[in-house]
Amino acid sequence: MVRIVSVLLPLPLPEAFDYEEAEGLALSVGDRVLAPLGARLAAGVVTGLREGAGGNRPLKVVAERLPGPPLSPATVEFVQWAARYAADGPGLPLAIALRGARAPLPRPERLAVATGRPPARLTPARARVLEAAAAGPSPPADLARRAEVSPAVVKGLIDDGALELRLAPRPDGFGPPDLDTPAPPLNASQAAAAASLRGMIAEGGFQAALLDGVTGSGKTEVYLEAVRAALAADPEGQVLILLPEIALTQALITRVTERFGAPPGEWHSGIAPPARRQVWDAVAEGRCRIVVGARSALFLPFRRLALVVVDEEHDTSFKQEDGFIYQARDLAVVRAKLEGASVILASATPSLESLRNAETGRYRWLRLADRHGEARLPDIRLVDLRETPPDSGRWISPPLAEAMAETLAAGEQTLLFLNRRGYAPLVLCRACGEKLTAPDTDSWLVEHRYTNRLVCHLTGFSMPRPATCPHCGAADSLVSIGPGVERLEEEARALFPEARISVFSSDTVRSAADARALVETMEAGGIDILVATQAAAKGHNFPNLTLVGVVDADLGLRGGDLRAAERTFQLLAQATGRAGRRDRPGRALIQTWAPDHPVMQALQAQDRDAFVRTELYERELAGLPPFGRLAAVVVSGRDPQALEGFVRELAAAAPNAEGVEVYGPADAPLALVRGRRRKRFLVRADRQVDLSAYMAAWKARVKPRGSIRLSVDIDPYSFF
Repeated sequence: MVRIVSVLLPLPLPEAFDYEEAEGLALSVGDRVLAPLGARLAAGVVTGLREGAGGNRPLKVVAERLPGPPLSPATVEFVQWAARYAADGPGLPLAIALRGARAPLPRPERLAVATGRPPARLTPARARVLEAAAAGPSPPADLARRAEVSPAVVKGLIDDGALELRLAPRPDGFGPPDLDTPAPPLNASQAAAAASLRGMIAEGGFQAALLDGVTGSGKTEVYLEAVRAALAADPEGQVLILLPEIALTQALITRVTERFGAPPGEWHSGIAPPARRQVWDAVAEGRCRIVVGARSALFLPFRRLALVVVDEEHDTSFKQEDGFIYQARDLAVVRAKLEGASVILASATPSLESLRNAETGRYRWLRLADRHGEARLPDIRLVDLRETPPDSGRWISPPLAEAMAETLAAGEQTLLFLNRRGYAPLVLCRACGEKLTAPDTDSWLVEHRYTNRLVCHLTGFSMPRPATCPHCGAADSLVSIGPGVERLEEEARALFPEARISVFSSDTVRSAADARALVETMEAGGIDILVATQAAAKGHNFPNLTLVGVVDADLGLRGGDLRAAERTFQLLAQATGRAGRRDRPGRALIQTWAPDHPVMQALQAQDRDAFVRTELYERELAGLPPFGRLAAVVVSGRDPQALEGFVRELAAAAPNAEGVEVYGPADAPLALVRGRRRKRFLVRADRQVDLSAYMAAWKARVKPRGSIRLSVDIDPYSFF
């Protein structure tokens, strides 16, 4: 008898492979190993061990255990659960979990160390260096700075043998958190919510809470109290705080560092690989006790996870739509349950799914109804564009322009909100009517005036703005249709040439450091008018911002998405909530062509509960989330005839199941992307149906052939 080792590889494979354990290796679940795969060795993770004979043919032998910390059994279980839920191969989430482990280690640091050997010539400058070196190893540049000498003096001592250079691992800086740092004072509502969360953590085990507070109500301070309680309750406990945007991480990292006296681990796509490796190792070893990160931080190998916080839990950025498809908010709840940890979902505009769970008692419901301190919610006014439209070729209506002038005269700040990047979303030819699209793609090219390029935000294709129409050759016939933030900035500069104006979008703010610099400039009053997409509509606190102008409030209501009304309400409530967050009263003007729409009426009345009741009623009638479940299947291929034949075969293979309805196949709204034709199915199921199992069974019945690709999206958020 031998021990059979199941090794999961971070590859698009359907299951773990079995190997024989080498004598004396003594593997455990979670160990990272090298195992033969064809003619090469591949790194994988042990997911199971059993005694057995190995079947009809001898098994290959695990080559070696890799150095470094293993994945915890709970992390391994979470990876496998996530794959089953997504009806996808387990190697894909494992690849996310191992991303940090496969990053290179930081280069060792060179430190100057005193050898005790006297230099050939001792000068006052050299004496100061040796005195500074007596305090311990130090980088040569730091040593020169402390001794107030030039780097050449330090180099001379190294050449003389009085100092020597040694290589040492770079410190990661993850010190133990200080739990005795005084917390800011809380108002009565905050204190009651914090007490409830502390009680929840003290009870232990898995529990979930929805922290539902209006914008500016101080939710962050409340959940930081829960973080302190979780760390105090377990000396080895770890906390994960998930944020939807990289731009938000720097501000929260600063607050966490100030609150607990040590920086948290930072995890998102903007982190350099060596720093990512440091965080991964420190988390796996239990040395990093607080992590602030984007959705992929959910797959880090926590040794003892005690609390998960999902801030802005409603945000659609928590949905990963490429590669391994998942909703981080939902998986955060699952990970907490598997770890026996608590989870807090925080938002001023919670998702309908979370509100429903709170209403039915699955989550604790903690509500913060008032803003912190003297701040009050802004007054909201609808600007009916049918009665007061902007001038021709303009996008800012007279009432909004007048309010901006008043705000500027008062020395206060304005936020112009338009959730559309670039200069114009469409470029067309006046001569032939051609709408410019990316090659082999139905997606319109967006004009970016800063770079004078046309860009496809779906595929990344870009080209210089042509002088003639690529379709008919007409000269000077291309016109820009509709506004983006760049065009809005141009209009604001024409109206207020003396104002200091900046743009906040993913095109102008390309890194977390850039975002933090712009936010700090805004907070310090260095910007009069900020033109922004949703990048500035959440999580930021601008003390002198008193006016928010929503330029195109109807934008998100177009397109037939079942979540269109919910998302529009959430986004606009978050955007208008940036105004009046300190002692100065705020106001918001919402430009709309449909002021009677329920979303606009609810925003003006600031009556979220009425909107939620109406939306939930309509969803329940249709059996849509949160009362039912959805899944999408997208099939693509280069050969239209082969694609059509495959989707018909796939439709015929759909399992018959009570409580499940399959719609399609139909052309996707974007029917051509990168030369591939796209077809869609939409599946609606009753709540009690195991939709993941249904989709996995359907997917297994038909195998894609040739260039055809098939992807399953459980709980889809995009319908393009």
